Amino acid sequence: MGPDALRTAHLPRVLTDLGHTVLDQGNVAPTLPTTPLEGPVYAQDACIAWTHALSEAAQAACALGTPVFMGGDHAISLGTVRGVAQHAASQERPLFVLWLDAHSDYHTPHTTSSGHLHGTPVGYLTGRTGFDGFPAFEHPVPHERIQMLGLRSVDPAEKAALQATKASYVDMRQIDEGGIARPLAAFLDQVARANGLLHVSLDVDFLDPSVAPAVGTTVPGGATIREAHLAMEMISDSGLLSALDIVELNPFLDERGRTAEVMVDLAASAFGRRVFDRPTARYH
Repeated sequence: MGPDALRTAHLPRVLTDLGHTVLDQGNVAPTLPTTPLEGPVYAQDACIAWTHALSEAAQAACALGTPVFMGGDHAISLGTVRGVAQHAASQERPLFVLWLDAHSDYHTPHTTSSGHLHGTPVGYLTGRTGFDGFPAFEHPVPHERIQMLGLRSVDPAEKAALQATKASYVDMRQIDEGGIARPLAAFLDQVARANGLLHVSLDVDFLDPSVAPAVGTTVPGGATIREAHLAMEMISDSGLLSALDIVELNPFLDERGRTAEVMVDLAASAFGRRVFDRPTARYH
């Protein structure tokens, strides 16, 4: 229902009004298993099927332009980032990932205590082991090409594992103390210097639940509307956006569709909507 809520909030029309040509390719429909696997991980066999289907759809979409993947559970990123990584490899360009989320999602199926695979995509895309039965991630993203922005709920095991890597992880205290612009600008500079492709994965819970309540994993103290729009505008100014996930939108938990409208507004900022246009020479 998440993708349909974004359509109902007029995402295609908003992007068209900004001058973009929009092709809605509909919902991905994998072949799901008829007999669910038994085990501690919820719907693992279904997630494997989704990962295969989404990988193929993502790689094909990258050849047409800048794809926007609408969800849905953040587990869709198991497939979307894999497909974009395959496209980046075919172009012989490095892939960078900006993870806008309250959570680091660095678990594996063997370390998650909740059993939900929406907490594992970053683990998968960085090549962590334990994803038995999933398609091999042939082109894992090095940790130094990942920035996690807006963190405020990280399990102890994830924290310990992340601190041993070169990933950039920016929690809300860092944002409170120094703002969101400086670490994001540094990351975008890194992408530009490497002539990289940028995959942005935007989780509803990146935002504070007071402005975006339609998510099942609410964590107080998230990004404000102003901080989120600034991040999206900086991404747009950079000219680096190669793919965008909009995930974890649960219309059952929304209030008169306002979270869907917020996410559409943020997507519009990522694709060029401004109050005033400003010349930006930083990345040129």
